[in-house]
Amino acid sequence: MNMDRLVTPWWALRLALGATAFLAGLDKFFNLLADWPGYLSPLAVQLLPVSAESLMHVVGIVEMVVGAAILVGYTRVGGYVASVWLVAIALNLLMTGRYFDIAIRDVAMAIAAFTLARLTEAGVAVEASHASAHVPLTGRKVQA
Repeated sequence: MNMDRLVTPWWALRLALGATAFLAGLDKFFNLLADWPGYLSPLAVQLLPVSAESLMHVVGIVEMVVGAAILVGYTRVGGYVASVWLVAIALNLLMTGRYFDIAIRDVAMAIAAFTLARLTEAGVAVEASHASAHVPLTGRKVQA
């Protein structure tokens, strides 16, 4: 399999998922993109020991850390964390009884984050950084 063909999708996933997570997290402090506390399920709001706004600030910090991790190169760990995080968000959205469209979008993003992590494990990033040296995913130089 020609791993060079996977480098561009790997970068697209890395940049899109990292930037989206970081910017969504940052917006938890400003609510310009959405009224984030409004997305919490009534059950979550009842069980919270803090206000919905305070929880959204914590969520924002987590999302910014995960987004930054993906952007700076921790794509495997960041991808897996983002994947689980997005599934949890989708489950919360389902419990609201509304926002089914956003829940579906978040599941699709979770699959994309999982794919980024798996591509990283497969060595796509290594292949990209060593392409000019003709080092295959095994780490051994190709004999000419």
